[in-house]
Amino acid sequence: MTKKTPKILNRKAWVVDVDMGYGHQRTAFPLKHLAPGGKIINANSYQRIPEKDRKIWEASRIFYEFISRFKRIPFVGGLVFFIYDKFQKIHPFYPQRDLSEPNFSLKRICSLIKKGWGKHLVLRLSSGQVEKLKKKPLPLITTFFIPAFMAEIHGYPGEIYCAVCDADISRSWAPLNPQKSKIKYFAPNQRVVKRLKLYGVKRENIFLTGYPLPKENLGSKNMEIAKKDLARRIPNLDLKSQYRYRYRSLIKKYLGSLPRESDHPLTIMFAVGGAGAQKEIAIKIVGSLAKKIKAGEVKIILVAGIRKRVKEYFKKEIDRGQFSVDLGKFVEILYQKKIEDYFREFNQKLRKTDILWTKPSELSFYTGLGLPIIIAPPIGSQEDFNKEWLLGVGSAISQKNPKYTNEWLFDLLETGWLAEAAMQGFVESPNLGTFNIEKVVTGKIRLPF
Repeated sequence: MTKKTPKILNRKAWVVDVDMGYGHQRTAFPLKHLAPGGKIINANSYQRIPEKDRKIWEASRIFYEFISRFKRIPFVGGLVFFIYDKFQKIHPFYPQRDLSEPNFSLKRICSLIKKGWGKHLVLRLSSGQVEKLKKKPLPLITTFFIPAFMAEIHGYPGEIYCAVCDADISRSWAPLNPQKSKIKYFAPNQRVVKRLKLYGVKRENIFLTGYPLPKENLGSKNMEIAKKDLARRIPNLDLKSQYRYRYRSLIKKYLGSLPRESDHPLTIMFAVGGAGAQKEIAIKIVGSLAKKIKAGEVKIILVAGIRKRVKEYFKKEIDRGQFSVDLGKFVEILYQKKIEDYFREFNQKLRKTDILWTKPSELSFYTGLGLPIIIAPPIGSQEDFNKEWLLGVGSAISQKNPKYTNEWLFDLLETGWLAEAAMQGFVESPNLGTFNIEKVVTGKIRLPF
């Protein structure tokens, strides 16, 4: 007799993100299949959000984006950003000690929530249930701590989960009274698990899941798509077969046989952050690699995301003709009007990307797909820790002078170092977060620490 699958395994969940850069939305995107109708709810711009709530969110978003861009201004920009960053600072991990005392930022956020911020959203989620599950509130998964606090303070009756999108986090991510809170956390790595415990979060409320990566880049739990893409990537990253010769047994264990040649030219993707910072670096890279781009040896994908002004900046700089490089086959600008379309195309383009060049944002975890990362300068305390994590994994290198990319990048390619970094990311970075989060939410498994 075949055992029936419990109904709870088909359980849905509200998936809630916020529009504050791309990080929280990108983290939610791979979980959209868990949401009723595949619809992710944006906490700061959902339909019929009260004007007073929208204004609070909007002020925060505008300030964040302004500060991110303002940092580039010599001296003054750095000073202003330093003061801002103090409020979100992540304190040194060692010596390990009790860090449960709430900071000023957390107290301010919770004060606004207690005065009514977010109550409309929580009431809406509490009342809007999937037809077959009306008697039991859906679990709520959010990729930012503020909606989680809103849900708890305003009495959301279902389970509340918060998916962390950085390799380390500030005290603001944990509740005012962690020992009394019912909020559960999906941690992307061991450091976040330990950090949450130092902040006073109960052991039973922490799940070590890994970061949620897109299934279209992973495949099933066996990661057949990621393995296939990495196998095609390695020949481009190991120009003189140095890595393939030294680590052939490791490659065979994880990937099987490799093609003799890749099915695409060496492809570098440069991803600009949600605030549009660091776009100038991309133009320096194109300038340095112009000869190889014209020869069809290198392809560049410049990621403008949903920022039209970034797309126009890229086009204007390249159209000036100083590089003699045409937009088209070997230089692409990835731009979409809607963020869902952007994420979808970004994930598709990643499949034939060999090197991801980005500041150490949530994209740091995409090294788990077998992508070596060139780290652009971090923006903010959390990105400093993401950079530290990437370097610890061994799957990334800090960028050198972009004007000389044609020199130092090819030195790395000839030694096979970037092929080794790609394999390190695939093997050492937790990459089954999407599947593990599904298991927790559906009640199928309780993950250990």
